[in-house]
Amino acid sequence: MVSRDVTAAGRSLGLSDEAFEQRRPLRGQITKREVRAVSLYLLGIRSNGVVWDIGAGTGSISVEAGLIALNGTVYAVERDAESIDLLRRNVEKFGGGNVHVILGEAPAVLEGLPSPGSVFVGGSGGNLEDILHVAADRLSPGGRIVVNLATLERTSDAYRFLKERGMAVELTCVSASRGREMPDGSVRLEAQNPVFIVSAEKPEPVS
Repeated sequence: MVSRDVTAAGRSLGLSDEAFEQRRPLRGQITKREVRAVSLYLLGIRSNGVVWDIGAGTGSISVEAGLIALNGTVYAVERDAESIDLLRRNVEKFGGGNVHVILGEAPAVLEGLPSPGSVFVGGSGGNLEDILHVAADRLSPGGRIVVNLATLERTSDAYRFLKERGMAVELTCVSASRGREMPDGSVRLEAQNPVFIVSAEKPEPVS
């Protein structure tokens, strides 16, 4: 897909991966378009919702979550000081003014943020269980947590932890392939790395 210079005003969801500034060489900082679409759907973002994007990387989830939560707020949390300027540039370019960039280590940096209705965890810096503990505690009833993972071991840990917290948990694997045109004009498919998505919904209180 050809990259376009677009702004949040008037655009639809579905920015290409190439539209976002990324560090070179590429280091897996972006949630790819196919995985992003599934993750955003599973987050169940409301138009006036509060969203935490933990391990925001390039901000691909944050800027598109901000488009859904038009009357809400997205907090893009990133611990890597070397990446924060890149994140800010992407948010400034594509965000609608409701995405706030937070530099800091989760879960400690989450303490002062408003309680969320949707939490996306794209990176944990080795603190996954601590992050999920805080996210599950602070999540609004009926809210959702979505975690993107690359390994079965970490996926199993996240699934089990959220299940033990009494949440309704689902596991999805997104394994996408993209077409690549060859010199002779033919097209072949190139597989992307599979991504495991653990999604969980916090139950409403029993009346």
